[in-house]
Amino acid sequence: MSITGLADWAYPVAESLLAEPLPRRWAHSQGVAERARSLAPMLGTDADLMEAAAVVHDIGYSPDLAKTGFHPLDGARYLRSVVHADERLVRLVAHHSCAWMEAEARGMREELEEEFPREHDHLNDALCYCDMNTTPDGTPTNPVDRVNEIAGRYGPDSLIGTFIRRAEPEILASTARVLTRLATVERQPM
Repeated sequence: MSITGLADWAYPVAESLLAEPLPRRWAHSQGVAERARSLAPMLGTDADLMEAAAVVHDIGYSPDLAKTGFHPLDGARYLRSVVHADERLVRLVAHHSCAWMEAEARGMREELEEEFPREHDHLNDALCYCDMNTTPDGTPTNPVDRVNEIAGRYGPDSLIGTFIRRAEPEILASTARVLTRLATVERQPM
């Protein structure tokens, strides 16, 4: 599969897996894709890849795909093995939003990293930025409120609550790096 038109391909894949069983997750995914489109000036030829990754990043929550209970891994495995998606897209989904930290908490870090090598840091940052600047309903937010929302939804002592607090400094750093890159691109003359 070529990178060209990847986002067009990804929307119906995500919609088929999320819209009916998880409409709120589908709304979130569409919002994350909207944030990704806003980063196009700094992503250049990777803009389509990022939008595609943004819209499918949470498909692992689909009841049809949930095998391990770790949605980045379940989603990436489906993309790779069932729909034969672009390798870079698969790697972005596998590692989105500090997934390695959650994998570590689940005792699955080695499995994740051996099966799916990480994509370039600037793309991992961009996807984290898009995810952590979008509410569960798909509207814009900021990463501090998003982390608080996640910790509150799952509970501060839950695996997810503990993971997201541990990941918060890296989430904030990713956001800062993306905003710096975006500002640099936007200041460059045409």
